Amino acid sequence: MYNGLINVYKEAGYTSSDVVARLRGILKMKKIGHTGTLDPDAVGVLVICVGNGTKLCDMLTDHDKEYIAVCRLGVTTDTQDMSGRVIAESEVDVDSVRLHEIVQRFTGEYDQIPPMYSAIKIGGKKLYELARQGKEVERKPRRIKIESISILDESHLADEHIFTMEVKCSKGTYIRTLCNDIGEALGCGAAMEHLTRTAVGSFHLDTALTLDQIEEKRDAGTVDEIVVSTESLFRDLDYCIVKDSYRKMLENGNGFKTKDLVSQAPSDEQDFVEPEKLYADGIRVRVYSEDKTFFGIYKYDGRCEQFKVEKFFYTDK
Repeated sequence: MYNGLINVYKEAGYTSSDVVARLRGILKMKKIGHTGTLDPDAVGVLVICVGNGTKLCDMLTDHDKEYIAVCRLGVTTDTQDMSGRVIAESEVDVDSVRLHEIVQRFTGEYDQIPPMYSAIKIGGKKLYELARQGKEVERKPRRIKIESISILDESHLADEHIFTMEVKCSKGTYIRTLCNDIGEALGCGAAMEHLTRTAVGSFHLDTALTLDQIEEKRDAGTVDEIVVSTESLFRDLDYCIVKDSYRKMLENGNGFKTKDLVSQAPSDEQDFVEPEKLYADGIRVRVYSEDKTFFGIYKYDGRCEQFKVEKFFYTDK
């Protein structure tokens, strides 16, 4: 049984659900989920939650992401990428100056209309299911934020009409749609030719492992080396330690008061918080037992002078 997060390199041809299904077989466990869908043709970072790490799925989907996308100008498809049906082709008359000017217009916050070929549900049905039936429905625009767009390669802009860009953006951003919108703004249309997700929060491409590599780790008995603990995602929070006399209550998911905390750190770690400093309403802390078992994230409620569970990760298995 593993608990935490695994940085998987999703290869082309796999859906995100395919990755989860195969990992269940590799790790021989059912409690596995992913933190954000990648299209089957896309590759790159797919953070997988295992065991009690599945409680982090909703939190990790909120993390900012980074991509490298290859965009082809002069073509528009029904899926907004080159896997779809071509619905329009246009002449391309775009130079480097014009490209950079238009691309930078898409940085910052704006409302993006999700593509029909997406997993968003409307009326209980996923949009891509409706799209495959030849139906198109109205989609509400979603507020997104693009921190930056950098043109990495434009050497084939004149002859093949393609360029490569790096995009740093908020959750919910569709890079296919960004390519499509850039094409519209340039007046020639565009579709995404290739996509690599290079980062999700603190998880980066250079440490991502393929499913075959994870299988090799399993056979070598070293999977623990690649499982990132759930608590590591909260290292920016201070921590406190609950007395052994209150541990049973803690195991049952109960809140606690500052009197239930040990008063001194077991080491010289800087992020230990002395109980008398924990009375600020709304403060969030990592909570441990005296044997260093991680229980979860708790938040102080000043009205009842008690810490209450925000995210509970303890398991006795």
